[in-house]
Amino acid sequence: MKKRVAVLGATGSIGKSALEVITRGKDDFEVVLLSAHNNADELATLGRLWPDAAAVLSGGEGSPSQEGGRERLLAAIARCGADITLNGISGAAGLEPSMAAIEAGSALALANKETLVMAGPLVFQKAREKKVPIIPVDSEHSAVFHLIEAHGRDALDEIILTASGGPFRDYSPAEMETVSPQAALAHPTWNMGPKITIDSASMANKGLEVIEAARLFNLPPEKIKVVIHPQSIVHSMIRMKDGAVYAQLSRPDMRLPIHKALYQSEIPPSKEGAFSEFGRLDFDSLTLTFYPPDMEKFPLLDLAYETLKRGGLYPCAYNGINEAAVNAFLAGRIGFLDISRITRYVVDKDWSAEPGDIAAVLEADRQARAMAEKEIEGLKC
Repeated sequence: MKKRVAVLGATGSIGKSALEVITRGKDDFEVVLLSAHNNADELATLGRLWPDAAAVLSGGEGSPSQEGGRERLLAAIARCGADITLNGISGAAGLEPSMAAIEAGSALALANKETLVMAGPLVFQKAREKKVPIIPVDSEHSAVFHLIEAHGRDALDEIILTASGGPFRDYSPAEMETVSPQAALAHPTWNMGPKITIDSASMANKGLEVIEAARLFNLPPEKIKVVIHPQSIVHSMIRMKDGAVYAQLSRPDMRLPIHKALYQSEIPPSKEGAFSEFGRLDFDSLTLTFYPPDMEKFPLLDLAYETLKRGGLYPCAYNGINEAAVNAFLAGRIGFLDISRITRYVVDKDWSAEPGDIAAVLEADRQARAMAEKEIEGLKC
């Protein structure tokens, strides 16, 4: 029987990769739902390729024809009957769709790290109630997930997340003062959406991944390390209590972790050829380098650790503030280094309350963005 799959954020980079994996495994999957934020033309094209799938446009705020798009998406998730939902939505907008998928009893293949950064304890509580798995799709967390599965949790000492360092890893702070959005979007190894690419340039993305890892693997901050690895070949490592280190290596290709999440186990040998190039390495000219991150040059990584230690709504605020500041940078309203300055200033407010429900999380997100916007406006004075 084919596995019924919902693909959220189907026109983005994660969604496109997922649909390629699904196409290659067409005998194993049935697409039941496709969603996009505001790319109506591309969603319509996908709808013609998968005519039996519901297609929902969730964005287009301000357009009378798109009023209620968010509600339509949540309703479609609830009724589509997916066995597994791949959430490739960008940013905080992915939280409610993740919760809707879990509520509907669907396994969740999660590429939207904000879901766990903003509301990890609430998300896992709901997943336990519904008895559904949450399978990480971020390449780093997918690597850790499968390494722990292979080598055992009891002997685990720490996890090591790798980071490319982004396009500015060799820049001085003075050089980063004047970088343009176009320069920040030129990632050296990955092809990703604009928000995550800017976050990679500031290392906020790795900070969000540290928070996500703490919640996925139930580890304290000091057991999650970050190392700069410019080649993006080693996606993560685990260190065992006996000192042994195990790593997952593959080319920087999101189809591999998506494939692992959708299948949830190794595919039958007869299918191997269909996916043979996913992550396939050529060792003839391979060089791997590693060095520690510069926390002073990239303060958003250090700040993520701080928010994780503080707990409460601090991680949620960190995400919302950074998201607002990144949008302002992409719009040319602030400079690149203003992203970290604004995030630090606003996150140092009081976010210590423990959220009792998703509504409280969303309200904190709204407040954090409003405070960030006030600081952004102040920079223009």
